[in-house]
This record gives sequence, C-alpha cells and structure tokens, in this order.
Amino acid sequence: MIACDQASLESLAAKVGRQLLANGERLATAESCTGGWVGQCLTAIAGSSGWFDRGFITYSNDAKIEILGVSADALAAHGAVSEAIAAAMALGALERSRAERALAITGIAGPEGGSATKPVGTVCFAWAGPEGCVATATHHFDGDRETVRAQSVAHALTGILQRAHRLV
Repeated sequence: MIACDQASLESLAAKVGRQLLANGERLATAESCTGGWVGQCLTAIAGSSGWFDRGFITYSNDAKIEILGVSADALAAHGAVSEAIAAAMALGALERSRAERALAITGIAGPEGGSATKPVGTVCFAWAGPEGCVATATHHFDGDRETVRAQSVAHALTGILQRAHRLV
C-alpha cells in the first residue's frame, strides 16, 4: 500500500508534476468524494501552475451534470459511483479545460451511503489522455472516511503518473 500521509501525497504530486512538465502536458482533475484533496496536493507544489490547469469539485450529481456535462441518463443508469461516470467526469474535465490529461474520482467514503453492491470504500477512477483515451478502475479501500479518501488520492495520482510516464 502507498503511504497516504499528507507529506507522501505531496511527494507523489511532485513526481506527477515533474513528469507532466517533462511531457509538456497539463492536468485537470474532477473530484467527488475527495472534495479537492488531489487539487490541494498538486497546488502545494511550487511551480504547479506550469502543469496543473484546473480542478473541478463535483460532489453532487447536479454538479456533475452542470459543470462536467455528465449525462443525467448515464447517472440514472450507472449511479454516480461507477466507472462509466468516472470516465464521463474525466472526459468532461478535458473538454472544459486546456489540459492534455485528466483524472476523475467518484466513490463512497463513508461512514454511510454504501450498499450490498457498492459498499463503503468503493471508489471509481478514470484517467483520460490524448486522443480521448480513457482508462478506468474500481477499488475498495478499507478504513475510515479519511483513510478511504487518502488512499483514493494516492491511487489517482499513481495512476496519472503511470500513464503520463508511458505517454499513453
């Protein structure tokens, strides 16, 4: 497991920034359950304005629809915590920014809100890149609300770092 204390998250964010800068790329974020924590980690890095374009905090379904252009029909069909919605969020962030890459996070951090099919700790991710390429993943994280959110930030940053490093 990746260390999820604030210093470790900011160290990971700095690595992301160095890779994006080396690639000549910018990043946009679309966050739900993490409430801007990824953006906070990125902007804690001096010089991040050279590679971090903007972040969208779309906690409610209405915000996902209004700000990112997520389809109400898709939300009804898949639910907010789904890879389909994470992908739509990431693509919406790309379309509404000047970034070449985007990441999105949507999940159930708890302590309530889970179900049998989507228990607390279920988090969906998407990473979008050049030419509309999108990768998605779903993970279940154990722990309290803060731990689930911290692990989500770490996983999202690790995912964008891996993808930016591959230039895919």
